[in-house]
Amino acid sequence: MKTGFVISTTSATLVLLCAGLSACGGGGGATDPAPTPPPPPPSSGPTEAQRVTAATTTANNHALCTAVAPFYWELGDRDGARASGSVNRAGSTTVYTADTSMSLASATKWLFGAYVVEKRGGTLTAEDVRHLTFRSGYTNFSICLPGQTVDACLAFPASNGQYSALTDGRYYYDGGHMQKLASLVGLGSMGNGELATEFRAVLGDEVQISFNQPQLAGGAESTPAAYTRFLRKMLAGQLRMGTQLGSNAVCTNPDTCPNALGTPVPRTESWHYSLGHWVETDPAVGDGAFSSAGAFGFYPWIDATRSWYGVLARQGAAGSGELSVNCGRLIRKAWVTGVAA
Repeated sequence: MKTGFVISTTSATLVLLCAGLSACGGGGGATDPAPTPPPPPPSSGPTEAQRVTAATTTANNHALCTAVAPFYWELGDRDGARASGSVNRAGSTTVYTADTSMSLASATKWLFGAYVVEKRGGTLTAEDVRHLTFRSGYTNFSICLPGQTVDACLAFPASNGQYSALTDGRYYYDGGHMQKLASLVGLGSMGNGELATEFRAVLGDEVQISFNQPQLAGGAESTPAAYTRFLRKMLAGQLRMGTQLGSNAVCTNPDTCPNALGTPVPRTESWHYSLGHWVETDPAVGDGAFSSAGAFGFYPWIDATRSWYGVLARQGAAGSGELSVNCGRLIRKAWVTGVAA
């Protein structure tokens, strides 16, 4: 006996049985009912069109964004830009584009952090980490002069290279950490031109930057187009910093972190600081993005999943980087969710 039908010794009976079946063969049976189709896969997120519309609408219309106009913004992935635009201000003739050269200010810090990681072959020393996370004790930096070398700046004024045992081992946002480290890694004899050549040699010639002063924490100039190439290289694994984003991060808000002494981030937010870049970890408004906002408003970032990069580029008054962050993170959220802020 076989399940599904009875084997008969007469060929006539076998013919009749086969006629009532969709197939007949060695031990086969009646065809089972078609299986229920599997449920459709869960949505992979908003469509490209939804993302573009949400980001564009937010950049053009949200009050925190119109407040910082004019600016250029761009979002993309490792392969290139996916959305961008220039937001202008009525009555202003200033228009920022991907090719507008501007001061990076503290966005230079991310470049220098990536430079050191690359030069070390991805393996930093404990001293490197202390300097790049601003816990080295070199916390009295003032300014460099345009014609100086890295070491000359470190010695002038004398406070630039001054070490403080009171701040050693504790987070203190200051350019002295990076200026000292630059000397330690062999950049001491270099001025603006030599620094630019050296950075391009290590980070890639397509990352076109120049220096207006030999300050590793804030002296670079570039365009959004060149800086986004740097961001894409991290996403694509072409720079070792891409795998070290957020590593060795330390808390930075003196109000919530006993090991922190000074931060430029508003005390209402608590971020962390990694190797020359921020990790936006505030529990209320943070999303874990990696970033390095400059004092004049240049705000580059990579999202927490290392899928997307972005930049909000402008030249505002000194200290206006926070305003760019306020707009830029809304554009980032709009892109990720597909919903305009």
